[in-house]
Amino acid sequence: MAIRPFHVAFPVTDLHKTREFYESVLGCTVGRTSDRWIDFNLFGHQITAHLCEPTDTTVATNPVDGKSVPVQHWGVILDMPSWEALAQRLQAQGIEFVIEPYVRFKGEVGEQATMFLLDPSGNALEFKAFGDDAAIFAT
Repeated sequence: MAIRPFHVAFPVTDLHKTREFYESVLGCTVGRTSDRWIDFNLFGHQITAHLCEPTDTTVATNPVDGKSVPVQHWGVILDMPSWEALAQRLQAQGIEFVIEPYVRFKGEVGEQATMFLLDPSGNALEFKAFGDDAAIFAT
């Protein structure tokens, strides 16, 4: 079965800042919009930012490879050249990372390049890549 684009909806507290971040920083194109939500194309996937009231900003984390990974997060698995290009673009823009771009689990099953950052509403995003896509679900 061919992989189809996923859809994820997430809360944001400022549509203007959200649009600026996803469009200018991450390079997303904008789809349908309203005064309460915006559709973005994130590497071929449909993500929708929904305006809501601010909530508790406490972020639960779990230790993974010596780092504190935000438990609630989502993102995209890119091919390695796309991941490297995105990491370089974000670093050149001076983006503050939750976890700086690096290779996790070096030499182990599941070795992957990863980076975490927050959008303007505090949503945690992970972008990762594997040297071999067969390792994505390897145990």
